[in-house]
This record gives sequence, structure tokens and C-alpha cells, in this order.
Amino acid sequence: MLHCRAMPQLIESILDQVRPTTLLDIGITALLIYWLFSLIRGTRAVRLVIGVTVLFLVYAIAQELDLRLLTRIMETGAVVGLFALVVVFQPELRRALERIGRFGSMAWLFAGSDNRAVDRVASIVSGAASILSREGHGALIVLERETGLEEIAETGVMIHAELSVDLLRTIFFPRTALHDGAVIVRGDQVLAAGALLPLAEMTVHTERYGTRHRAALGITEQTDAVVVVVSEENGQISLVERARIVRNLGEAQLTRAIVTLLSNTNGGGPLGRRSTRPPDETMSSAEQSPT
Repeated sequence: MLHCRAMPQLIESILDQVRPTTLLDIGITALLIYWLFSLIRGTRAVRLVIGVTVLFLVYAIAQELDLRLLTRIMETGAVVGLFALVVVFQPELRRALERIGRFGSMAWLFAGSDNRAVDRVASIVSGAASILSREGHGALIVLERETGLEEIAETGVMIHAELSVDLLRTIFFPRTALHDGAVIVRGDQVLAAGALLPLAEMTVHTERYGTRHRAALGITEQTDAVVVVVSEENGQISLVERARIVRNLGEAQLTRAIVTLLSNTNGGGPLGRRSTRPPDETMSSAEQSPT
């Protein structure tokens, strides 16, 4: 009986200590932890986090068992380990700061661009990709959005030319000087050609993709760019955004997907605002065949 009477009092005392600020604190902390895990999901950082967790557990056990020598060694190593973690997690830290800066710029609150410019860019890119696919020529076309790609563009040859189907076909024609690199498109201009993209940090299925697809995954891991890839082996057209690949796209499907990602209502960047995914019909395309 005493136990039954004490339970309501215990619950009441706990509720008295819960304040709106406490709930807000718990909610923000939970969202932060979820965001951090979503940031490293599928990357090599997952195993590194597990390794750090194991070392922390070993340190806790050493303290509990009063293993002084092991505890002192691990405490000394932790000082160096803090600087080592910054180096080891450098790609994830850059990605996190880039996402925070993208949100903090508040550009997503304002109207973007002319829909006609978006339609024109989508039509040109999809038309060029379709022709290159039929001709059996590989291609890697990066569409810049809110995250600037000037640093990536400088690894290639700066062009600053008007975007056109003929220009893209010429750049990716086999045995030309620039056909192996990526084309960087800013607005309705070709910013650079022959650019070098970072390869994917993702550990999941990267071995199944060729160099172009791994480069497309790499740049979309680090930025909000949209990448169109044409496979040289089988002519397959793929769209990559946020490190996700949609494959086997036709010209019409690719056009609609690009418009959706770059449009005022859904996209992001010089041509429009950001979207979470291409149209539903394109997501049903096969994504499993290797390049």
C-alpha cells in the first residue's frame, strides 16, 4: 500500500522538474545526434566512430579496475588523438560546416530564378546526354546550385561559354583534351571543362561503379550539386544528387528531373532551390546494374 501511494508522488515530483526548456533541450540534443549520424551514415567514418567508442570503453574499464599504467597511457594518447580526429574526420567536418553554412545563408527563403532559364538548361543538358548516349560517348556534367564550385572548376580549364548541345558534344568527343574530366555548369554558362572531382567517400557499393559515377557520388557528398553521368560502356544515363543515383533515364525523364531539382519551388542555387529527390516516376528506374 505504501508503495502504491509513493508512485504518484514520485511521478508528480518528476513532472514538477520537467520544464519547457528541459523538453526543448532534449529535443535539440536528439536532433543534433540524429543529424550527426545521418551525416556519417554509409561513410568510412562509421567504423572510425566505432573504433573511438571501443577505446573509450577500454578507458572506462581501465579506470574502474584501477589499471593505472593503461589509464595514464590512454590519457596521454587522448591529447594527440584530439588532433588526429580532426584530420581523420576532415571530410565529414567539411561536409557538416558546408551544410550549416548553406542553411545559414538563408538563400532558401528567397525567390530563385527564371523558370524559363531552368527549362532551357534542363533541355540542353538532357538533349546532349541523350545524343552522347546514342553515340557511345561518356560524359560527366555537374550543375552548380547554392554551393559554389569555383575551387573544383579551377582544377580544369575555365571556359565561361554559353551552354549548348553542340558545345557539350564537342567537349566529350573521344580523344579530345577535355573529354575525361567533368564539365561545370553555372546558370546557363559552362564555367569549366576537364575538372577533377573528388571520388566518393561512401563505402556502400562504390566498388560497383566506374570512375565517372564515383566522381559524381563524391561531389554530391560534399556539395548540393546535381550531376548527369553518361556511361561510356553501355550508354546508360544517370542522375546523381545527394550521393543517390537514379539510373536508366530517358531524355524526357531526365529533363523533368533536372527541372524539379533546379526549379524555384524545389531546387536550390543559381538556377533555383533545392529538392530532396527527382520526380517519382524517375525513382522507379533500375538502380542496380553496374556501370
